[in-house]
Amino acid sequence: MKECRLAAHDLACLRGERLLFRHLSLSLFPGEALHLAGPNGIGKSSLIRILAGLRRPYAGDVQRDGAIGLLDEHPALDEHLPLAKALRFWEHLDGSTAAGWDSLGLERLRDVPVRYLSTGQRKRAALARLAGQQAPIWLLDEPLNGLDSDAVAHCERMVAEHCAAGGIAVIASHQPFTMAGLTRLMLAEHAL
Repeated sequence: MKECRLAAHDLACLRGERLLFRHLSLSLFPGEALHLAGPNGIGKSSLIRILAGLRRPYAGDVQRDGAIGLLDEHPALDEHLPLAKALRFWEHLDGSTAAGWDSLGLERLRDVPVRYLSTGQRKRAALARLAGQQAPIWLLDEPLNGLDSDAVAHCERMVAEHCAAGGIAVIASHQPFTMAGLTRLMLAEHAL
């Protein structure tokens, strides 16, 4: 895996006229993972979007070395295509591969249109796409939502293997995320 780094210095996030958090800094290097925790509305998803470059911080800056793979509530799969074709679209576009089909239980769903997949099946398809991107920095917003206990364990294992291979992961989740070496950032400590 290519060298990667993710850092943020003195971030602040404004939503509407409400300051969600301020004075937030972090620095992640290959092999490290960070769990963003806090109550609903505190800014976990907003921070993920800032780190991805999809939202500008109110203050502060972000430095990234390495490509980013984002997993959020939008799996970015064409609803009308069968799952295999929807994932193949991304293989052609960004050079990803359909990694982990069998281990994620997707092989039997390859001919099912994405619109008929359950929440958990869509999440597993998004995880397959993320793994196939081979991006060294993973930003995961609520990756465990909709997953059964076997899929949760598989997701945790995927993230651990990604970090063991030299990747970085930032996980925003209300649910506990089990992984050795995972550090935790409580956003409430940076809220007003």
